[in-house]
Amino acid sequence: QVQLVESGGGLVQAGGSLRLSCAASGSIFNIYDMGWYRRAPGKQRELVARVSNDNITNYVDSVKGRFSISRDNAKRTVYLQMNNLKVEDTAVYYCFGDINWGSLMRRDIQWGRGTLVNVSS
Repeated sequence: QVQLVESGGGLVQAGGSLRLSCAASGSIFNIYDMGWYRRAPGKQRELVARVSNDNITNYVDSVKGRFSISRDNAKRTVYLQMNNLKVEDTAVYYCFGDINWGSLMRRDIQWGRGTLVNVSS
């Protein structure tokens, strides 16, 4: 089994910063892409940022220049540093990992349970 556990969400004023973390654990052989989606109230899920296992990053346009994704492969952890937060960043943030795991060497996308980021004006 594989678990992804997020931390770091919370309430922050517009213009503030938060850092999200997501640690993967379990019978893991390899982790390919890791990243973050978010779902805002009344909106569809959106890919925020992703990072490959060789540190190639991608961001949705609305967070470029404000958010930074990174990973620590030894700790099997992905981070999302969010600066200059805006009210429209309010959402539940879900981490994901493209993971090779288990005795049968399965490869699939694993998800965290989500962490709420609430940005007030």
